[in-house]
Amino acid sequence: MQADDTRLVGQAIRRIRKEKKISLQTLAARSGVATGMLSQIERDLGNPSLKTLARIRQALDVPLSALFEADDETAADAAGAGDLAAHVRRNGTRRVMQFGTPLMTKEMLTPPAGQRLQFMVLNIQPGGTSGAPPLSYAAEKGGMVLQGAFELELDGQTLQLQRGDSFQFDGATPHVFRNPYDEPASILWIIAHEPAAQRHF
Repeated sequence: MQADDTRLVGQAIRRIRKEKKISLQTLAARSGVATGMLSQIERDLGNPSLKTLARIRQALDVPLSALFEADDETAADAAGAGDLAAHVRRNGTRRVMQFGTPLMTKEMLTPPAGQRLQFMVLNIQPGGTSGAPPLSYAAEKGGMVLQGAFELELDGQTLQLQRGDSFQFDGATPHVFRNPYDEPASILWIIAHEPAAQRHF
């Protein structure tokens, strides 16, 4: 994650937690992320992995994109061009995050008004991976390979996907993605989150 975006994430987590009147200890219990690590993230002293942010997002019941918006960003966008501005993410205003390793970044495409539908460009350098243990949470996921190729492992079975291939799967299925190839891969990645009331933990 870039330095400015790391600060943005820590500030957003703290702001959302305070707005929802959730203590650090309660968030730790709900997310499975240690209180000390949460404190470091909120104070801009940590570089959280994708898995860690997914757990925090779920515990706060917000889309991942909410963790990358400045406190006044949505309001400022809307004030600049009317309420419809919150429904657009302009080129040049995308947040680019690096998760734990420089081999994988995400360009957030979701507009400020986005709630349950999140989309991004996932860039995976050769050797980059989401790592272990596999990701698994209530959401529907899909996308299309824009450039290069990557592997998507679903419940232990590996799919090899190349430019132009599209895919869709249940996010609750344990999954890992990686780039074992020599060229960078770019994937349009879409996540449809379930409303909290419909989740089955």
